[in-house]
Amino acid sequence: MNELKRKIEKFQSHPSFLLIVGLLAAAFFSATFLINRAISLEGGHWYWSAALRFVFTVLFIGFGFVLFIGFSYLKYVLKEYIDNFRFWTISGTIGFGFFYSLLCYAADFSPAWVVATTWQMTILASLFVLAFFGKKLSKKIWFFTFVIFIGVSLVNLSHIDTNNLEALFLGFFPVLIAAFSYPTGNQMVWEQKVKREQNSGDVRVFKNAFIKVFLLTLGSFPFWVILFFVTSPGLPSSGQYISVAMVSLLSGVIATSLFLYARHHANTTSKLILVDATQSGEVFFALFGEVLFLGALLPNLLGWLGLLLTLFGLYFLTRSK
Repeated sequence: MNELKRKIEKFQSHPSFLLIVGLLAAAFFSATFLINRAISLEGGHWYWSAALRFVFTVLFIGFGFVLFIGFSYLKYVLKEYIDNFRFWTISGTIGFGFFYSLLCYAADFSPAWVVATTWQMTILASLFVLAFFGKKLSKKIWFFTFVIFIGVSLVNLSHIDTNNLEALFLGFFPVLIAAFSYPTGNQMVWEQKVKREQNSGDVRVFKNAFIKVFLLTLGSFPFWVILFFVTSPGLPSSGQYISVAMVSLLSGVIATSLFLYARHHANTTSKLILVDATQSGEVFFALFGEVLFLGALLPNLLGWLGLLLTLFGLYFLTRSK
């Protein structure tokens, strides 16, 4: 039995398996950019696109806990949240609150594929976050990350409207901040898991991706309440409820759980970087999805050059040590 368990754990931490799971997560994540853009084009307020996603996420996952495991399991998860309220609130606010509110805000100013490509800056951000938490990174990793930065910059320049530079900045800088927020929240959870392991604490919640999503989502709720009073968004439309529910299921539950699952089994720094880099798949999923379903135009020559340069950097980044 122990031998079988070791083989399963070895398989789960294999780079190829992590790559597949990460790309699968990216496919579901791309729904976020497409649906948020569609909501924006229909006049829906970005606040509700963001906040309702996390309300639905808690309902979906909480119902799943009760239905498949039992109410006592939900009570156990809620006890973890209450006992460690400060940690989950801080990590949830940074990793989910800041991250997603800014992505939804940017959807009002940029096409989905541009937001998705700019979002690849999270790969660069992840390196700074890992370095901040004491991880050592090679010069090759930093070099190819800089290549990604150049590619993302070209994509945004291809979309530039010299008569509306404000829209460019409002579509770029919020995503840039979001790109740092998401890996920071995730790494805080990863570090907390290691800390508890070293102190022989209860790490069961860190081994279940759905629990981590649930706890981070709950932790972001105070932020959404404050943001509501800051933005005064009015009421969401009936269609927005349905659209955001789809985002919650596809991205908030399925994609995020897959991504955190892969990150949990990434037992080295290079594997963590590999998992984070799989988000590059969102670019193509979002681009062709927007062309097919929202009637968007294909990128111009500069945009294609930026896309290719971004993917070139991501490819070699995943092969760097």
